[in-house]
Amino acid sequence: MTESTRRPSVRPKKTAKPAIQSGGFPERGLKIGEAATVLGVETYVLRFWETQFPFLKPKHTRTKHRFYHERDVEVLRLIKRILHDEGFTIAGANKYIKEVGLDVLLKGGRASKTVRAEDHVSKSSSGEGSTKRVLSEVRRELENLHKLLED
Repeated sequence: MTESTRRPSVRPKKTAKPAIQSGGFPERGLKIGEAATVLGVETYVLRFWETQFPFLKPKHTRTKHRFYHERDVEVLRLIKRILHDEGFTIAGANKYIKEVGLDVLLKGGRASKTVRAEDHVSKSSSGEGSTKRVLSEVRRELENLHKLLED
C-alpha cells in the first residue's frame, strides 16, 4: 500500500461518564457549558455573573476549569430568576440578596415586606418623588420617539 492510499485509523472518542450522586447530580459537578445548558443561558453569562456576584464561587481545577455543584446551580437559578423574571438590575439584585439573605431566598422565602425591583432603583438626594418624575418624563419622551419611528 502506498502513502496516498492509506486511510487514517478512526477511533471513536471515549467519553467518560461522570459519577452520579444519589440526587442525580454529577459528583464532580457540571462544567460551565453543562451548567449553561441546564439554565438556558450562554457560558459568557455565567462568567460575567461570577464577576458581579461575590457569593458565586464555583470550584476551579488546577487548570482553571469551572465545576458548578448543586448549590452553585441553585444560586445561578436564583440569580437568573431575580434578573430575568423579576426585573432587577445587577446592583439591585446584589442589594436584595444582601438584605434578604441568600439562604432564605434559596429556601424559597421572601423578605418580611414585599421588596420590588423599583425599591432598588437609586434614589436622588431630593427624594423618591423626583426620581419617579424624571423616570416618567424619560418614559414619555421614549414613547414619543417610538411613535415617530413607527410612522
